[in-house]
This record gives sequence, structure tokens and C-alpha cells, in this order.
Amino acid sequence: MSRTLTVALVASLGLGGCALALRNPSIGELQRDPARYLDRTVSVDGRVTTSWGVPLVPFKFYKVDDGTGEVTVLSRAARTPARGSHVRVKGRVNEIAVVGGNPIGLHLEERDLDFKR
Repeated sequence: MSRTLTVALVASLGLGGCALALRNPSIGELQRDPARYLDRTVSVDGRVTTSWGVPLVPFKFYKVDDGTGEVTVLSRAARTPARGSHVRVKGRVNEIAVVGGNPIGLHLEERDLDFKR
């Protein structure tokens, strides 16, 4: 009985680690294997490199770089984080199109934004 419990505990920890890796990939991982994360909610940490919006358009954009790559974030918030801000963004991975098996317009649709110090 003890061995069965140990095996079950190890298996649950392993599966929990896999689930955590799916929720917190690096941006480089998102870019290398976008199909794995498509339509999933993930969190990325990094520095805002640019942010922009168009007046009277209900969404804004900003880019986050974590040192492994850069991803565009689509935000429906009234304001975007300033350039240089350290942020943790939780959002759904999406792309605009796939051409020849290559994703075009890989981005996160922001669900939550936290500023880090």
C-alpha cells in the first residue's frame, strides 16, 4: 500500500509540474511551439518595450520581452503600461492567421495585468 501511495504522489507532482509549465512558459517557448499554447491561458513576466493605441479604437497594444523573446499583448483596458515597466501578464494565446504552417500575429489577449517591482 505504501508503494502505491508513493507512485501516486510522484505521478501527481509530475503532472502538476507539466500543468505549471503550460501556464507559465517563456515567450521563446510560445514562439517555438505556438500550437501547444493556442487558445490556452498563460502568464508571462517581462519588461514592456513598446506600447501604442489608436484614438477611438477600443483596444491598445504593448510588447513584453522576457529575455527569450517578445510578444504582443492586446489589451481592452483604457491605458497600457509604460515602456520599461516590469509586468506579469495573464492572457489567452491567439494568432491572426497561419500561412504555410507558420503563425502570423502571435499575441496574448490580456486577461490580467500586474506590475512588478
